[in-house]
Amino acid sequence: MKYRKLGPSDLDVSVICLGTMTFGEQNSEAEAFEQMDFALAQGVNFFDTAELYSIPPRAETYGATETIIGNWLKSRGVRGKIVLASKIAGPGEGWIDHIRGGRTRFDRKHIREALEGSLRRLQTDYLDLYQLHWPERKTNFFGRLGYTPEADDDFTPFAETLEALAEHVQAGRIRHIGLSNETPWGVMRFLAAAERLGLPRVVSVQNPYSLLNRTYEVGLAEVSWRERCGLLAYSPLGFGVLSGKYLHGARPAGARLTRWPDYTRYSGPEAEAATEAYVQLAREHDLDPAQMALAFVHDRPFLTSTIIGATSMDQLRANIASIDIELPASVIEGIEAIHRAHPNPSP
Repeated sequence: MKYRKLGPSDLDVSVICLGTMTFGEQNSEAEAFEQMDFALAQGVNFFDTAELYSIPPRAETYGATETIIGNWLKSRGVRGKIVLASKIAGPGEGWIDHIRGGRTRFDRKHIREALEGSLRRLQTDYLDLYQLHWPERKTNFFGRLGYTPEADDDFTPFAETLEALAEHVQAGRIRHIGLSNETPWGVMRFLAAAERLGLPRVVSVQNPYSLLNRTYEVGLAEVSWRERCGLLAYSPLGFGVLSGKYLHGARPAGARLTRWPDYTRYSGPEAEAATEAYVQLAREHDLDPAQMALAFVHDRPFLTSTIIGATSMDQLRANIASIDIELPASVIEGIEAIHRAHPNPSP
């Protein structure tokens, strides 16, 4: 395994992070335990979760993933070996009404309530990284391109959010803070407020990044590099699309897009064409398509860690093994040629 510093902190995190949003929905507790045991044995010390999980979000499975991880931590006694990250949900009236009425604010009250719930379910008294899952304000994220100002865009001031988080940092319940699904403006405003007021500084940005979505390279990559708040890349395989298993209309039994066909972020004609080209490139070089896609993400200079997810042990083994793959120049050139022909089909 390879490791990198989590921002300017003293924490070394594995370049592969275990994503856990399938625990409690696509994966049982026993399967989740097997995944976590194996990942830890392979040197993966970074686990990411959220109060929102399992996915898709439902009232019946709210917090299920954190509960499973907490049971595993208690069973194995390995809390000190894990860099554990979780997230507070943003607002989402109409689709996450089971989480504080869908009206989450990043203020003192809501942060305290969300954090206490996560700590209780995870059976720990601290989190190494606590992240804002998506912006409280109305901006472009979750695949939305372009920014449209809205008159009723009311959100908690950045300084107030940082002050609320700082109370838990000082109390030892949070070691570091991070952002997720954020824009360059949002990241820089948080950094500026922290510097101006002497408050905790953002150490990471968890955003989507893959061969199908390299929009992070515009603006945010420079922020990550210069400000030492590296990318935690989620969906590096585009919901598994980059493995090639969904090409030509295939829908494997039990797969995510088979069970939830409305998850179309990485589908569509342009995404299909790009995926087919990437899969063909991998096969021409005797590479596994999924491993090639992951190896490309691992190698980005602005990256801290790649968040992988798996529903089977075979997938998990292959994903973790991607850390040992060095892509030759000919493959990188092929990737860039495909990217020029099919730029960011799935933002």
